[in-house]
Amino acid sequence: MEHVNLTVAMTGASGAIFGRELLRALEADERVGRVHFVASENSLRVLAEELGVNGRNDLLEKLLQSDHLHGAAPRKTLHCSDADIGAAIASGSHPSSGMIVLPCSMGTLAAIAHGLANSLITRTADVTLKERRPLLLCVRETPFNRIHLRNMTLAAEAGAVIFPCIPAFYNKPVDSTEMATQFVCRVLAHIGLPQPGAYVWKAEE
Repeated sequence: MEHVNLTVAMTGASGAIFGRELLRALEADERVGRVHFVASENSLRVLAEELGVNGRNDLLEKLLQSDHLHGAAPRKTLHCSDADIGAAIASGSHPSSGMIVLPCSMGTLAAIAHGLANSLITRTADVTLKERRPLLLCVRETPFNRIHLRNMTLAAEAGAVIFPCIPAFYNKPVDSTEMATQFVCRVLAHIGLPQPGAYVWKAEE
């Protein structure tokens, strides 16, 4: 079976636990060959604070070298700098199965919706749309103002899927990690990677 290659971006919205569980699920999925991971500059402080990484210097390096993100040394995840606009994933000729932005800040949503390809994340999202590949924007904000709603509409009209970070409760999760894991299962199922541990609602017979 041909391996799936995905781009995962984390931006400066709360919800680092969602991104962490996504990266761990992709590392464990044998159908996945390569994950290009891009963390925006604004996401680093959120990641450090929400995942309990001490210190303000070299935050990304500390995150990548610790178990906070991957749980173990990553085998298939390759980090790319958001400033590296010339990275392979910024080209439409690079083989890719799609892109997931989790969590997706309103600033990143606005840049993608208006075609402002001024960073690796927004350039790769722009390429994903023009190549008609899946782009999931897991937006994280509340309440939405009219600008947010209009930007979501623009992105959806361009081909993106707006997939808000809304955890389910019908599976009776015991903690935030389980909520994040089940949300990630739904995200991955949407792009054709159903997970064995996913909760599936079964109606009463």
